[in-house]
Amino acid sequence: MFDIFFSYLKLGFQHIVDFNGFDHLLFVITLCAVYQLSEWRKIAIVITAFTLGHSITLVLASLKIIVPNRYLIELFIPITILISGAFNLISERFNVKSAKLYVKYAFALFFGLIHGMSFSSFFTDLMGDSTGIIFPLFSFNVGIEVGQFFVISVYYLLLYAFYKLFKIENNRFAWFFSVLGIVVSLILIFKRI
Repeated sequence: MFDIFFSYLKLGFQHIVDFNGFDHLLFVITLCAVYQLSEWRKIAIVITAFTLGHSITLVLASLKIIVPNRYLIELFIPITILISGAFNLISERFNVKSAKLYVKYAFALFFGLIHGMSFSSFFTDLMGDSTGIIFPLFSFNVGIEVGQFFVISVYYLLLYAFYKLFKIENNRFAWFFSVLGIVVSLILIFKRI
């Protein structure tokens, strides 16, 4: 039982931190980049909303209740990065503080539904025609969540180090990753069209 849990947890973790899936890494960072480390509760809520969204579609697709179109999902993922980056820049430019929080949570939840379909393709290929997927699915999902918190922790450690060493403020990092997200997502969208 523990062997199954840890093997699927490891697969979920590796799926998130794999640089071949850099679009997922960039999305998670872009989603959280506008928050200060002192806003760790907001960061946790955004990540949890994203996890809730992708958990729903990961379960539904893995149980074959929905059948995602891989082409559309691979196209929609960079669109989620584009929207997140653009929203970061627009909300900072117009200083939309109160609405930004709830819109960000809604974005995270909705975009999690899209990313979950991508995770489900990987998970379904991994499981094949196996029955009894609930426990491996749960373990895989926990691995994805741990991977996301790991990525965000590394991001904020680097942010802290850059602030201490070079006095670079968080808003510059947020701007950089938002613009990077927009540019990379546009490239991916054009490649996938």
